[in-house]
Amino acid sequence: QEWQNPFATWDPQDFCNISEIILPMDTYWSPPIFILERVNGQNPELNYMVLMHNGSFNSTRPFQVTLTCSLIILKFPFDTQMCNLSIASFLYPVTDFVMKTRRTPAEMMKASQSFFLTDGEWKFTNLSIIEYTEIMDDKGFSVVTYVISMKRRPTLYILNLILPTCALYLLDMAVLFGPSSLEEKINFQIAIILGSSMLAVILNNSLPTSSNKPPIIGTY
Repeated sequence: QEWQNPFATWDPQDFCNISEIILPMDTYWSPPIFILERVNGQNPELNYMVLMHNGSFNSTRPFQVTLTCSLIILKFPFDTQMCNLSIASFLYPVTDFVMKTRRTPAEMMKASQSFFLTDGEWKFTNLSIIEYTEIMDDKGFSVVTYVISMKRRPTLYILNLILPTCALYLLDMAVLFGPSSLEEKINFQIAIILGSSMLAVILNNSLPTSSNKPPIIGTY
């Protein structure tokens, strides 16, 4: 966060060339902001800010939060999800408090990719920024929304679920029309049904449940 306070300025030559100082957050006014989609998280312990001689404040506070996001898993595991991270302050109307992003979406995208160090299930694909005014009780409030796009890596699900399922059903058809005796076919069909049931249990535990429409892989 960066903001200006014209009442907190001084001439460095009058104070041993000191051009900046570090102060606690409660020393001066600081912008009160909230993450609208936040459901849980840890508040930062770094409650300090840097004050420059020209009245410029700078505060860097790392947050670790859990956000709520509406998922569309119809194409699971080949799905791409878009989640919003909205930052707002409903204590001051837009006539008194306006938030602006300092970096462009391309710069934020590059910086975010450098911090995204884990090679997990999701791949960070895009980041866009929307600045708008939210109207509440006939008052406008400044809101900045980061739209985060992430794509699921499907390799694990293909190897563990899709390929074994397809192999089982192809084997089932091959045995059904094969030259084996009826007793052998029945025994093998029972084995395939048991294997399919186990895969169905694994699939049910792996599929996301936070969607109104079930994924195609679960339907078929």
